Amino acid sequence: MTPRNVEIAWEAARHANQQNWDDRVPPHQAAYGLEAYDDPTYLSDVVRHDLPVLESSLSSGSVSGLDVLCHLQCHIGTDTVSLARAGATVTGVDFSRPALRAAAELANRTGTSATWVETDVLDARNVVEGHFDVVYTSIGTITWLADLDRWAKQIAALLRPGGTFFIRDGHPSLYALDEEATSLTIRYPYFGDGRAQQWDDASTYAGDGTVAHPRTFEWPHPLSEILGALLHAGLRLLHFDEGRTLPWQFSPRMVEVDGGWAWPDSERDLVPCTYTIVTRRD
Repeated sequence: MTPRNVEIAWEAARHANQQNWDDRVPPHQAAYGLEAYDDPTYLSDVVRHDLPVLESSLSSGSVSGLDVLCHLQCHIGTDTVSLARAGATVTGVDFSRPALRAAAELANRTGTSATWVETDVLDARNVVEGHFDVVYTSIGTITWLADLDRWAKQIAALLRPGGTFFIRDGHPSLYALDEEATSLTIRYPYFGDGRAQQWDDASTYAGDGTVAHPRTFEWPHPLSEILGALLHAGLRLLHFDEGRTLPWQFSPRMVEVDGGWAWPDSERDLVPCTYTIVTRRD
């Protein structure tokens, strides 16, 4: 399936995306393996991967005792609950009310203390109370946002002086590839032109369910735009790297490996799958 590149107002695109993400909540509750969180030591695969990198960038060496916004676009709260288990005082933000209800159910069932805030990520500073030692976001987030400058300004305004921002997400080079091709083949634009990619797909990345609102809108963002937005917001770069594995199967040709999914051995060094950026507010 090839998306259409369309001109659309942010409010209309956001509304369509919100309906789609509202629909994803029941199948994701069934597919995410939430029963694993009944073990009080269990952490999400994403947080288990990210936590050592994040904590190596903290002067305290640990998120324990820190106020952590985890995260912007928290969905049903698995990463937020996981960071709470690492000792943080956590706040999760999402624009989907059903997702936040599911997140609160998970937290309550597992005896996890967390605050949940319903807001558009691009307006978070006006809604979320207080400031944070860490703002964390990870996997599958910023392609849903049209304006990264506004996104980065929210992050900078939510951080305390000396606060740290962490993101790991799918690499823009990965998102330019044809997930259905029999070899590494460019299919989608790496650079954005302001237009949204309109997708019509009733499936969801987890589980077998379908959604009633299949239309979504995403925006390609090259690394230069992502880094530039964070730097222009006044954040200082601490750490950057690129990874060879993903926490989901982007393409049927990907193989399961320790830490997630990767391209076959012969292609693994040819293209990055993720990037990680850590910045600090001085």
